[in-house]
Amino acid sequence: MVPRITRPVVLIGLMGAGKSTVGRRLAKKLAVPFVDSDDEIKKAAGCSIEDIFKLFGEEEFRAGEKRVMERLLEEGPMVLATGGGVFMNPEVRARILQMGTAVWLKAGLEALAERTSRRGGRPLLQTSDPKATLKKLIDERYPVYREAPITIDTDDETHESAVELIIEALKDRTDI
Repeated sequence: MVPRITRPVVLIGLMGAGKSTVGRRLAKKLAVPFVDSDDEIKKAAGCSIEDIFKLFGEEEFRAGEKRVMERLLEEGPMVLATGGGVFMNPEVRARILQMGTAVWLKAGLEALAERTSRRGGRPLLQTSDPKATLKKLIDERYPVYREAPITIDTDDETHESAVELIIEALKDRTDI
């Protein structure tokens, strides 16, 4: 039995946690649209996230990200995969917690380092030591991500088992 959601299920977590891949599968199971906030930001800006960072900087990217998130949270039931930094903005975080159901896809450093090494397009990891950058992000962001009402540890989970764990967690909630 799959729960019927009435508001967005918002997937948060660091890059490589599985938000997009798990999100697509979860949306299919829940029979709702899947939306990737990074894709929506690219559409709104008319260029890639890497280009936004290069041309305008992280601050302007975050401002655009906030505008896109505000719009998406108003669009009703969906599975919404977010960029890793979106939940760090206190205003956006409050809005996610008010308008959606936040699910933290948590992964350890080793898993994240291995997963993110498979593909580029991650401006924050364009450093001499991507693993050290991931560690810094874990230290900064995990205390904030803990505010999500649902946490799924993805280290040893397949995408399908992560989806099932999320569905089970959603069944226990009355605010979905």
